[in-house]
Amino acid sequence: MVEPLAKIRPVEVGDQRLVRFMVGKAEMEPIAIANRKLYANPLVLALWVGLSCILVQYMNWWPRSEHGLLGYLAPVPAFGALSIAFMFAIDWLNRWDFEDRSVHVLHRLDLVDIPAYYSRSPSSGFWILEYGDRFVGMIALDASLDAESDQTVDSGSLKKDRSGQVKMTKGTSKVATIRHFYVEEPYRRAGMQDDLLEHALKHAFTSDTRLESVRAADSPLRSYIGDSLRKHGFRLEKKAESVGALRWQNSIQILDRKRWSTPSTAQ
Repeated sequence: MVEPLAKIRPVEVGDQRLVRFMVGKAEMEPIAIANRKLYANPLVLALWVGLSCILVQYMNWWPRSEHGLLGYLAPVPAFGALSIAFMFAIDWLNRWDFEDRSVHVLHRLDLVDIPAYYSRSPSSGFWILEYGDRFVGMIALDASLDAESDQTVDSGSLKKDRSGQVKMTKGTSKVATIRHFYVEEPYRRAGMQDDLLEHALKHAFTSDTRLESVRAADSPLRSYIGDSLRKHGFRLEKKAESVGALRWQNSIQILDRKRWSTPSTAQ
């Protein structure tokens, strides 16, 4: 049996539907992590137990030994019913920030025509990591003149040339942005995110000397990305928005050319 090969390749026109789906998946994944963190929060657990006991008392569902073994299960419906209510409430509280962000990201200019957008600068690129024919992860580094823009676009506002292609100015910014960075969960322990990040950084810094630094978003709800960024020398630049019911603090990390070119500083 031939062992599948892992490879990193540029995004092609035929990949765009898959890429957009994966971008949406990556933006929504933190909801599940945020929900799990709230499920295990001591205050939430205490409130769940307390309210469940109140419901048991109100319904007189305390264990009854005269009904045998099943009598001791009498309180279970109260705890089960409230656990469902808590899970629904937690998901509802966390969902809005991530849904809004997902919609925003999917309507940015870079996802209109992915290959064209990421060919605007020699330091830009959008790459997919595959294991055989299986999608493993992706990373998109934007070094164009719009690298620091977070604006969205709609189809009616796009300027196109006579051939129907969206008009995009070419050039390299001093500061690039990692717009998308995602690895499927089963491959994170193998460090596939490190391979993607190393590939993107090497391409960016060696393709155009005008590029001085690279920025990337970090979140406590995506710890594997933050760990990889710090491993490669990224440092905190500034705090960003807070998200979720517990207002988890996102941040912007930055890596300059000097730190990248000195491997010992990235450890």
